[in-house]
Amino acid sequence: MASRCLFPCLTVLFCVMSILAPFSDGQLDYSYYERACPSLHRIVRWNVWEALRSDSRIAASLLRLHFHDCFVNGCDGSVLLDDTSYFKGEKNAAPNRNSVRGYETIDIIKAHVERACPLTVSCVDILTLAAREVVVMASNRRVVAGGPFWPVLLGRRDGLSANEKAANEQLPSPFEPLDKIVAKFSDKGLDLRDLVVLSGAHTIGFAQCFTFKGRLFNYQDSGKPDPNLDSSMLSNLQCTCPDTDESNTTLTPLDIQSVTRFDNAYYRNLMNNSGLLESDQALMSNSQTADMVKSYSLYPHLFYKDFAASMVKLGNVGVLTGRTGQIREICGSYACFY
Repeated sequence: MASRCLFPCLTVLFCVMSILAPFSDGQLDYSYYERACPSLHRIVRWNVWEALRSDSRIAASLLRLHFHDCFVNGCDGSVLLDDTSYFKGEKNAAPNRNSVRGYETIDIIKAHVERACPLTVSCVDILTLAAREVVVMASNRRVVAGGPFWPVLLGRRDGLSANEKAANEQLPSPFEPLDKIVAKFSDKGLDLRDLVVLSGAHTIGFAQCFTFKGRLFNYQDSGKPDPNLDSSMLSNLQCTCPDTDESNTTLTPLDIQSVTRFDNAYYRNLMNNSGLLESDQALMSNSQTADMVKSYSLYPHLFYKDFAASMVKLGNVGVLTGRTGQIREICGSYACFY
């Protein structure tokens, strides 16, 4: 009867709902899988560590994957879904195509979790836990101990669909002015502080040259570089990203001071006009956000505390709980049966 399982007619009654999955009254809970999958945290932590050991970029990739999931119609694992004949997924949306990565790591973790606890743990919960783990591991590389940590509420369920159009419209762009990015955060129930704090995730990871090349050669059609960009940084970037199409996909660290270390160097860069993306440096153009940047540049533990709080808020955006959604066996495909 698989041919009858048409997506427009899907209801939660047709979604895979394992009897092994823990009962929920629709509320997230820190101990949601305590009895149904007691090894979950260990499995996620171990596999994230393995991934990070072989690929130092994976910390930024998983953190960004979580952000891009939650920002499009809520945290429901929709960013993980492949295209189907019923919908175009988010993987090939403009902000994600040839950019967002980490899918294979989530698939590996999910396979291990399925062996231990079949049809019990959602893909979105795995992604949410993995995002916390990479931040903890990246920050604990610091010479001085410290870094963000937050307990993760669990019990999210996976969505039944994905939406390429929504991803194109809802995700913030590095080319947008600050007021438009503020509005997009507000639409998700995230305030100005959340915007400044979560932008601090750019202390790790890379950006492709096309995302900031406009600042290097012809800023706002002036024929000149962005006057707000530090001159020594400008010279280095012009060498790394020459004004040719061939350099568009060349990778450059978002934070040259700490490429793989999660710390507050991002804010010190902004104070020195060394923010790579125009949307990042724009935080210094607003008195409220500039004051927050200054505070976080001076007090790393304040940044860590607020980052943890904002990650909790982000992870609770638009979640599906109870009997809505599904538990996917494979994160890239939705499943249903009669």
